[in-house]
Amino acid sequence: MKKNILTIAFSILIFSYGFTQAEDFSLPDTIKPDDISDRPVFSITAEMLEEAVDDQGVSPLLQSSRDVYTSLAAYNFGQARFRIRGYNNDLTTVLINGVNVNERESGRPVWAFWGGLNDITRWHENRTGIAFCPLAFSNIGGYSNIDARATSNRQGTRVSYAAANRSYNNRIMMTHSTGLNDNGWAFTFSGSRRWAQEAYVEGTFYDAWSYFGAAEKHINNRHSLGLIAYGAPARTGASGLAVQEAYDLTGNNYYNPFWGYQDGEKRNARVRTTHKPMLMLSHYFTIDETSRLQTTAFYTFGKGGYTRLNWHDASNPHPDYYRYLPSFWSNNAYLYNYYTDLWKNDEQARQINWDHFYFANSKNLYTVYDVGGEQGEKLTGNRSKYILEEARNDISHYGLASAYSNILNENMSIQGGIHIDRYQGFNFNTVKDLLGGDFWVDIDQFAERDFDDPILAQNDLNNPNRVVYQGDTFGFDYIANIHKEEGFVQASWSYHKFDVSLAGNISHTTYWRTGNMLNGKFPDNSYGDSEKQNFLNYGSKLGIVYKLTGRHIITANAAYLTRAPSFRNSYISPRTRDHITANLQDEEVISGDINYLIRYPNFKARLTYYYTEINNQTWVRSFYHDVYRTFVNYQMSGVDHLHTGLEIGIDYNITSSLNLTGAFTKGENIYNSRPEVTIARDNSAELIAETRTAYLNHYKIGGMPQTAASGGLRYNGKKFWFAGFNFNYFADMYLSPNPDRRTSEALDNYVFSDPQWDQIISQTKLDNNFTIDAYFGKSWRIRGDNQNYFINLNININNILNNNDFIIGGFEQLRYDSSDIDKFPPRFSYLYGRTYFAMLTLRF
Repeated sequence: MKKNILTIAFSILIFSYGFTQAEDFSLPDTIKPDDISDRPVFSITAEMLEEAVDDQGVSPLLQSSRDVYTSLAAYNFGQARFRIRGYNNDLTTVLINGVNVNERESGRPVWAFWGGLNDITRWHENRTGIAFCPLAFSNIGGYSNIDARATSNRQGTRVSYAAANRSYNNRIMMTHSTGLNDNGWAFTFSGSRRWAQEAYVEGTFYDAWSYFGAAEKHINNRHSLGLIAYGAPARTGASGLAVQEAYDLTGNNYYNPFWGYQDGEKRNARVRTTHKPMLMLSHYFTIDETSRLQTTAFYTFGKGGYTRLNWHDASNPHPDYYRYLPSFWSNNAYLYNYYTDLWKNDEQARQINWDHFYFANSKNLYTVYDVGGEQGEKLTGNRSKYILEEARNDISHYGLASAYSNILNENMSIQGGIHIDRYQGFNFNTVKDLLGGDFWVDIDQFAERDFDDPILAQNDLNNPNRVVYQGDTFGFDYIANIHKEEGFVQASWSYHKFDVSLAGNISHTTYWRTGNMLNGKFPDNSYGDSEKQNFLNYGSKLGIVYKLTGRHIITANAAYLTRAPSFRNSYISPRTRDHITANLQDEEVISGDINYLIRYPNFKARLTYYYTEINNQTWVRSFYHDVYRTFVNYQMSGVDHLHTGLEIGIDYNITSSLNLTGAFTKGENIYNSRPEVTIARDNSAELIAETRTAYLNHYKIGGMPQTAASGGLRYNGKKFWFAGFNFNYFADMYLSPNPDRRTSEALDNYVFSDPQWDQIISQTKLDNNFTIDAYFGKSWRIRGDNQNYFINLNININNILNNNDFIIGGFEQLRYDSSDIDKFPPRFSYLYGRTYFAMLTLRF
């Protein structure tokens, strides 16, 4: 039996490796001359929207994982935006009391919704990779389940203060838990505040609160009821990514183009505001000694917003707009020197000019005719040329999650459950600030310019020529409706030499768009309920554990599942219409891993090989197109990813006081298909391109290191103190490729031997780099008459060498000029220099 199972495990590894090596990964799927057909030249020249890189790395919840590789990867690798196995975080399931709290429109967990509740989220169960969760059918990225019930929190009081120089400078936090009282009640309360008048990056700020309350009533030995409420209102000023020229001109790799002075005070144009609290009512039912049933009804609501500048009949207000950079005037010596001098010596010229907005708006006397569609109705006043708008995403979301578990005998257990969701996302735009003007007119300025038809320019034909004021909705207004029902079942068998787990799920997802504006460009496809999109999905998992000895274990896991595409990737432009993206279909996920674990008292290690395919994805972006002078919607269907690689983690106690840890990963995360491209104008139903091919096969998936290593030493003193350091190395980092640069149309004006050929299709690779981090901690116990008090001091210092030249991310701009590829260079993000986090905690 032992030999057979080893043979099976080895065969799985060889099969996966052979499959991986079926194609040569050393070179991207470059375009050869015979791939090019005689088609019109087309080049996208547009700025990448900031939201396109709003992707998060490793979950903060994974930092306290007991698995040495996962904990090191989360904390030490996370600073370079590392993603475990190269997965996006929509492949990780986050649960709070068994309720899936991933954001429904994108499928991703948003940590800000419960940010600052560290004392509560520290009590959780983590698994990475293809894991078997007793409360849900988790995705292939693993899961985190936060146990937030009142009786699960340690009895006592915990008060802490932290000082830092990162996203915020100060944090205070307090948590009190009563434990289970004699009357059968238990209560837990927690709250915190994090703030910075100006954080690490100039012009940014942070103001965040959080609150949590839980009550539980132990009715009898079989029944308990629990109520949980939490929220995290926050308001933060963002920082933007810039091109290297801007960093060089300012002498600052953390230059932030999003702020400027107004009346001597710094003001940020990109402010995020969020507050989406959640309520949970849970019933904990102990059916008998071996079976449990946990059922939770939940409701979450609230708002989120992101401000940005908008303008009409005026110049671009962003200071790093490409026409304001010296490089744009490289053929004009006078203007080149003029803009160089401005950037280097005039701070106001390289930041947002708020005073100019107020001046321009106060001098723009304008008369609006037929206001609100009323014939002869007119209004005269100062029409704002510039405004600050806020894109909102408010939600109403309720549902039910129920999970059952039963230990059938000493060898077998089963779990199963259901999850029912009803979600509405209210997406609309509001006037945040008229910036000194009297009003704004709700029309599409691009349609007004391009079409000699005033009807086409109306954002809402139900209210044409609408004049809007501060707080009014304008531009777009729609509801994302998402309904989902899911059920899962799994069984586990445990024996002396091996364990086996099987799991399966089935789900049904329905979503549709409800438009609240009758758009003049799409009168038949913008107002009211759209056609419903239905997806029936399923999944299965298999896990095998073979115990060679009590200290040497081999595990193998496999998963196959389908899932509905996200709402955000399913519509061409939900802001204006309900047109579905081309070739929309279910995503397919095929994944497997094999692991070798060693467990000794003084030495623990894990070696893992993984293989994952994610097929049939849809990719949608909107951006401004210079040639057409309007926004376009760029869609790719049939986007496939392939993730393969090794993971190694070790934990070795050299002595009783000295500990060595290490982690290494080598991944190959690439695009694995030639997606089909459709490009549509945003202000008409015209298709600019259809069935175009993007040659992305073998290009690297960007935005993360694909090779990373970390080694650290920790010394534990005899009087409750410890200190240590980590050395972290990062390599094989790439920017995500602009797909339209990898089309035959982008190369129509060149032959294979032209130097521009390789320049256009080559992928931007970032330099390898490293960091050194250190930490220190000390604990004290103070004995009182009736109470013991515990004091903990923890200090972390990241990037001790103050490496300010470490590029950790960015993006290739979708806007580009094939005749001058350097005209729209990539935008970069740099790792913070030396940062610290110091926390003092009192517990009693």
